[in-house]
Amino acid sequence: MAEIDYGKLGLKVGLEIHQQLDTSTKLFCNCKPQLFKGEPEITFLRRLRPTQSELGQVDPAAYFEFQKGVKILYESSNMAACLVEMDEEPPHALNMEAVETALTAALMMNSKPVDEIHVMRKTVIDGSNTTGFQRTCVIALNGEVKVGEKTIPIQHLSLEEDAARKTGEEDNKARYRIDRLGIPLIEVATAPVITSPKEAEVAAYTIGRILRATGRVMRGLGTIRQDVNISISGGALIEIKGVQELETVNLVVENEVQRQLNLIEICEELKKKGVKEEELQEQFLEVTNVFRETKCKVIRKALEKKNVVMAVKLPKFRDVLKRELLPNLRLGTEMADRARFWGKVGGIFHTDEMPAYGVTEEEVNLLRKAVDAEESDAAVFVADSHENCRDALVAVVERAREAICGVPEETRAANPDGTSRYMRPRPGAARMYPETDIPPVQVSEELIARICSCLPESSEKKLERLMREFKLNLKLAGQVIDSEYGGLFDVLVRESGVSPTVVAAFLTETLKSLKREGVDVDAVRELQIRDVFRRVGSGELSKEALADVFVWLSRNEGKGVDEAVESLGLKAVSDGELRTLIDRVVAENSRLVEEKGEGSFGPLMGIVMRDLRGKVDAGKVSRLLKERLSKRG
Repeated sequence: MAEIDYGKLGLKVGLEIHQQLDTSTKLFCNCKPQLFKGEPEITFLRRLRPTQSELGQVDPAAYFEFQKGVKILYESSNMAACLVEMDEEPPHALNMEAVETALTAALMMNSKPVDEIHVMRKTVIDGSNTTGFQRTCVIALNGEVKVGEKTIPIQHLSLEEDAARKTGEEDNKARYRIDRLGIPLIEVATAPVITSPKEAEVAAYTIGRILRATGRVMRGLGTIRQDVNISISGGALIEIKGVQELETVNLVVENEVQRQLNLIEICEELKKKGVKEEELQEQFLEVTNVFRETKCKVIRKALEKKNVVMAVKLPKFRDVLKRELLPNLRLGTEMADRARFWGKVGGIFHTDEMPAYGVTEEEVNLLRKAVDAEESDAAVFVADSHENCRDALVAVVERAREAICGVPEETRAANPDGTSRYMRPRPGAARMYPETDIPPVQVSEELIARICSCLPESSEKKLERLMREFKLNLKLAGQVIDSEYGGLFDVLVRESGVSPTVVAAFLTETLKSLKREGVDVDAVRELQIRDVFRRVGSGELSKEALADVFVWLSRNEGKGVDEAVESLGLKAVSDGELRTLIDRVVAENSRLVEEKGEGSFGPLMGIVMRDLRGKVDAGKVSRLLKERLSKRG
């Protein structure tokens, strides 16, 4: 594939970085910001409805969610939520600890704080907020960050409440836990001046560094999320929500650009075929009889439930629905996404992929005949209730009309592999209105002066200090700053006396490796990490035991380091015990020592460490073994 010239494409990217804050309470109540596991203590059922703005308008994204007709079962725990999260009690005053953290980040980005903070309501009725809206407030405006030689404007920095977390959905009912609801969240929005995928990734890392430098942000998967706004010339503005890993930002941009380019090609192809929007009619036919004896399991199951099969013709769309937009993503896939949301169906079938899935060529021919499809036409069919089939096919026809026009504006959800899927229509301006339950908060000059007097060091200064003070190389120092555990580095080195290089390598490379292996590194608390390193520094544990102890703690929540050491058999070996063991190993391998002299060091070292790995520092074993061999000589 030829390299893409993003400048010629007119690529514009804007970022919205969302970072949870590690405050003592939530944003509008006194609950501790924490998630709970196990069974909920309280459940309640709601259905949310859209409201009109002050101008009588209804937000299209909110209306879209309402049309889905989903009911929401909320789950709660007394330790993580209260009546505020349940929308049974008015919100408390704005959390000033969170406000000061947000102001700290804003001032580090050279943003201008507002004189007065006004809380607003943003309509959200997908179930993630019990109120039907999210509370948000602007903290500062018109800042900037440096990305290489380029200045990226920061349009605004806001403080908002995080949403409830979805835990499942079945039978037109969604389940949400409200423990995350109300956790303070900083939102940083850049101007759409980013012009390449790599620049987007570096900008995200730069902003992330600043937020972590405040020392008051949470860490772990889901605590930082990126929304990426992407557009190219001839395409459309697409918002991709929920990118959870900073390192995938560039991949998300690359994939969205490729998706839009392929959609533009499809648009041009359809125009060459002479396809007109008015030719795409919502003429849906029931074709259940075609599939009465079908071997297709999905259709068979639907018919057993007394459902129907309905179809629609897409004139001149043959071979278009199977066109790949990205690997494993086709135009037909996008139609299926729309059908699932609007029609609540499991998916769609279309003739570009037939015969397949148990559908025979004879059934395809009968279907094409039933909908009066010519050779150049495609047909889409769905098996479900009559109402769901109709709603799904309306969405299919609408998506086909959009394909004639090019790239539709929409909000998409990020997938873990860097692709995205349809989420909902783009929101409009009608979704914001004032919060009447919370008074404005004055931002005094005295408060700003106090925060300015103790701003954290910038990432550039910290990089220089780590290299100068702790003798870290440029790469390792940069990894420490980018690490979620970077704020722990100074504490661990000073408390434990462990080599800065060992601490840095563990916090970056080792923890990243453990995370890739599926270890829940976020389950290990900061106090436990400090305890482990203090023991390494005192000689109670060897540095080789760090990973083993960390893994044990991650799998045994609520247990301590003492229990980890005992369970793993890592009780420290004294110098006397170590010398005795070395003497025994040398004696038992005297012939090897006689034959190879100093060359016996490697095999003997392996024998000793086989029994002592994790219990004693390898450097100490090496030194004492060499001493023992030199005395024998």
